[in-house]
Amino acid sequence: MAHEFDCIVVGAGSAGCAVAARLSEDPQCRVALLEAGGSDASVLIRAPLGFAVSGAISRHVARYQTVPQPGLDGRRGFQPRGRVLGGSSAINAMVYCRGHRRDYDDWAAAGNPGWDYANVLPYFKRGEDSACFGANDYHGSGGPLAVSWLRSPFPSSQAFLEACVASGIARTDDCNGAQQEGCWPAQVTMRDGERCSAARAYLAPARTRANLAVFTRATARRLCWDGRRVSGVEVMLDGRPQVLQARREVIVCAGAYGSPQLLMCSGIGPAAPLRALGIEVVHELAGVGQNLQDHISASLNWRSPRSDGGFGISLTGAAMIWRGIGQWRRERRGCITSNVAEAGAFLRTDPALAVPDIEIEFVVAIVDDHNRKLHLGHGMGLHVTLLRPRSRGEVRLASADTRTAPLIDPRYFSDPADLPQLVKGVQRALAIMAQPPLAPWRGAMLAPLASDDPDGIARELRRSADTEYHPVGTCRMGPAGDAMSVVDHELRVHGIAGLRVADASIMPTLIGGNTNAPTIMIGEKCADLVRAAPR
Repeated sequence: MAHEFDCIVVGAGSAGCAVAARLSEDPQCRVALLEAGGSDASVLIRAPLGFAVSGAISRHVARYQTVPQPGLDGRRGFQPRGRVLGGSSAINAMVYCRGHRRDYDDWAAAGNPGWDYANVLPYFKRGEDSACFGANDYHGSGGPLAVSWLRSPFPSSQAFLEACVASGIARTDDCNGAQQEGCWPAQVTMRDGERCSAARAYLAPARTRANLAVFTRATARRLCWDGRRVSGVEVMLDGRPQVLQARREVIVCAGAYGSPQLLMCSGIGPAAPLRALGIEVVHELAGVGQNLQDHISASLNWRSPRSDGGFGISLTGAAMIWRGIGQWRRERRGCITSNVAEAGAFLRTDPALAVPDIEIEFVVAIVDDHNRKLHLGHGMGLHVTLLRPRSRGEVRLASADTRTAPLIDPRYFSDPADLPQLVKGVQRALAIMAQPPLAPWRGAMLAPLASDDPDGIARELRRSADTEYHPVGTCRMGPAGDAMSVVDHELRVHGIAGLRVADASIMPTLIGGNTNAPTIMIGEKCADLVRAAPR
């Protein structure tokens, strides 16, 4: 009986923490939450700036790579994912962004009732504790997820906003409110100067509940079957395989890579590739692992003649960090509370477009190759992201063992429309950086580009562009008549009883913005769907 639960949630990331915490609010529902990683107690998670170095700590991060990408001159892209309580919400840049309301209306129009903006907005609000706006038509107060303004932003981020206005991009008071388009200071998932990950928001208050069991270092190997119903999960616990039984449901929240991997290793997916790996096909679903979409981003960097605009490798920079650590310990303010991506903008490269197609994030440091290439001195940069790429990729199995990394193929720039559109975004970004408000901090570009040289920009994008860490779509939500859909509008896996998927993998299309907040919303909505289901 110690290993029998009503619901088992696989994956303690952004959605999984929300699902498990909400389900365990019912004392009659016994919930197990499985996380392949460990505890989130590290100061590198609590201190906001810690994410800048946490990528080097393997126990917190699964450092995946893509297969070689023809669109990136054969390079392998870097794909870090959080492997810790809180998942990627424990290692990300904490930007709270919901996307455009039209994204959700499009989901509903594609055959997913209940997922239009009017229906998902209450879940965003229920999960939020906004210190930026309080409770209003668009924001919630008193929810588990803290959202605030940065406590100690660098002056260069304000200069970026002024530069945007000078280049014709208006300010928007709230990119998560009535008007997304425009430039904005970042809303961040922080509370009192500390990161508010999904684990801190949802799990920390729930851990004392007797009906919630949280297992760390617990890798789900495969789903267990009772005919065509999922009856539990085989999991590695204490170095040996054990079976946890689920009386009601298993909810897979392992992310855009982990969720399709677990389904395929359990016999759900495209038949021929599974049989080739010796996996018995329980239920053929061609869409599992397909429809991978990711934000491809240009990373543009400038050196700076000044050290007061951001971080850098210098004696002055080291002294700033040292003083900042003391200030953070005393009062939870100062440079350690920076999320690095302190401001941004949503814009349209063509006025005829109905919604923004480019997101720009201003970063107060040189961030080259995911911060894996370091440069002496100080600087700043822009991440220029293509919001709605047309390219589609896939996730395949390399092995029948879930402990082996899957084969990740985003197929960046495989659609011929994507590269020229991102080139236009870079041209707009260069125009912003050339504006007078940024002149005091702006030095030479690390990799010089000219806005009137689109071919040169395209070559640089193929050489250096990479993920903005937003993979989605590999367990696509859609009606049963859609041959490539995996779950229905209630997140139930087509053709299987007792199994749902709830994370970024269910997104039919990539939303126009950062994906952490929408993934938490999916978890909130899933919990209600499970609670409403007949027992």
